[in-house]
Amino acid sequence: MSEVTQILSAIEQGDPSAAEQLLPLVYDELRKLAAQRLAQEKPGQTLQATALVHEAYLRLVDVDKAQHWNSRGHFFAAAAEAMRRLLVDKARRKQRPKHGGQQRRVELDDVVPLTDDRAGELLSLHAALEKLESESPAKAQLVKLRYFAGLSHQEAAEAMGISRATADRHWAYAKVFLRCEMDDADKS
Repeated sequence: MSEVTQILSAIEQGDPSAAEQLLPLVYDELRKLAAQRLAQEKPGQTLQATALVHEAYLRLVDVDKAQHWNSRGHFFAAAAEAMRRLLVDKARRKQRPKHGGQQRRVELDDVVPLTDDRAGELLSLHAALEKLESESPAKAQLVKLRYFAGLSHQEAAEAMGISRATADRHWAYAKVFLRCEMDDADKS
C-alpha cells in the first residue's frame, strides 16, 4: 500500500493529523490538475490554480464529512470533481445580478482611449466635474457612476439610493452644466 493510500485510510478513520501529511505528497499533482482545469476556462479567469487546489483540498479532507477513497486514483478523481464543482459554483455566482450578471468586462482603455485629442477633453471634463462637485456632490456622483463606472441610469440611481426621477433631473442638469463648463474652457 502506497504512502498516499495509507494516509487516505487514516483520514477515513478520522485522524486529523493525516490531512496535514497528505497535502505535501499530492500538492504538485493537484496543482497540475488545477492548471489543466483553468486552462479550459475562458480568458480573464480570476481564480488562480493555487486557490483552486486549496479550496478543493479543504473539501476533500473535511474531517466532519467521512470520505472513502479506494485508491490514490480514486482520490485524484474526487479532487478533479471537487475542482469542477468549485468552478461551476464560481460561474453560477458570476451569473447572479449581484456579481455582474450578464454584463461583460470591458477594459477602461476600450471605453475611454487616451489619445492626445481625448486627453485634453478628459482634462476639461475633470475640471468641469470638480466644479460641479463643489456645487452639487450628488449630481457629480451620478456622472461618475454613469460615465466612469459604466452603470446604467437605473443602476446608478439604485447605487445612490435615489429615485429614477431624481436621477433623471440630476443627469439633465449635470449634462448641461458640464457641456457649458467644457465649452467655456475650450473658448479660453
